Amino acid sequence: MTFDKEVIDIRRYIHKNPEVGGNEFNTAKFIESKLKSYDIPFKRINKTGVIGTIVGDPKGKTIALRADIDALPVYEKNNIEYKSLNKGLMHACGHDAHVAIVLGAAKLLKDKKNNLQGNVRLIFQPSEEISGGAKNMIFNGALKNPDVDFILATHVSPWVKSGKIAFKYNEMMAGVDQLKIEVIGEIAHGAYPHEGKDALVASSAFISMVQGIISRELDPLENSVITFGKIDGGDAYNVICKQITLYGTVRTFNNKARKFIKNSILNKLKSIEKSYGVKCIGEYNSIGEPLINTPEITKYCIETAEEFYGKNNVEILQKPSMGGEDFSEYLHVVPGNFMFIGTSKDKATSNPWHHNNFNIDESAIVQASKYLFYTLDKFLKK
Repeated sequence: MTFDKEVIDIRRYIHKNPEVGGNEFNTAKFIESKLKSYDIPFKRINKTGVIGTIVGDPKGKTIALRADIDALPVYEKNNIEYKSLNKGLMHACGHDAHVAIVLGAAKLLKDKKNNLQGNVRLIFQPSEEISGGAKNMIFNGALKNPDVDFILATHVSPWVKSGKIAFKYNEMMAGVDQLKIEVIGEIAHGAYPHEGKDALVASSAFISMVQGIISRELDPLENSVITFGKIDGGDAYNVICKQITLYGTVRTFNNKARKFIKNSILNKLKSIEKSYGVKCIGEYNSIGEPLINTPEITKYCIETAEEFYGKNNVEILQKPSMGGEDFSEYLHVVPGNFMFIGTSKDKATSNPWHHNNFNIDESAIVQASKYLFYTLDKFLKK
């Protein structure tokens, strides 16, 4: 089997057998079987996480490669031979490709083990989509024994043309906070609203007030967004609503803005209580740090990309993304870089992440594997 076919076959197997965060048992076993066939030592952590280590020179630097392995609860609509066999689950964000890229790079690095001037840690991480996966891997030693000097990760992108690779200095992805707010009023007949406390009206006022944080309270040059995506509550069309539960997210790029928005939201809840006579219970949880690339590592990755892909195929992004990515947790411990691999070739490979027709140009992941090998080999010689 050729190297190119093996990388694509790996991606297709995982695509056909998606598993959501915390349940990637078959995926982990498959990864372990590949590492075993490459004669790369590995161990299981966090039930479905896998780490492998290629030791070239124990005294040299150690570089980590990270791949997320979980899928999404999305019903796949692609008409392809490797369509998901697990109904209602799909690799709609490219994690199947990320596994294939890192396993492909691992095979190339293992073949050069005797001439490798350092070590490579392979991290196959569960639960990126539901958060907590990266933190648990770090807590359980994914960056230790040997200590990792820096870490790299790729993510396929439908917004970058296939054959290209994209980088962003400094802030690349937003920090993610999660909101759950309960507004509790008093039930009454819809014809006699004065006899109750309307949680629905209070919630509507709260949502409108919160939107003013971005437009009127925060520095206009600060990149932040507040979104409420789900509302539950109410009993009937003619009943004053007793309870509403709001679910939302806040995206920011620095802790100052993050703290400001949190305090403003919680203060507005107190105001709603006083104005509408309701009770408000707010849960405000941080589920992901901003992803901030290390400038020195980014610069070197750009240099190797220009050598490998050619200068015309390397894009430097000017704007960060409001999407979240828990690779940020690794970057709070060690320096590193997160990069986008272009996988858009035609209409079928240009659907956005999490779309039920998401797919990629597979030639791009073969190229990405070879690029990571090229980059790590050069890094370890420095």
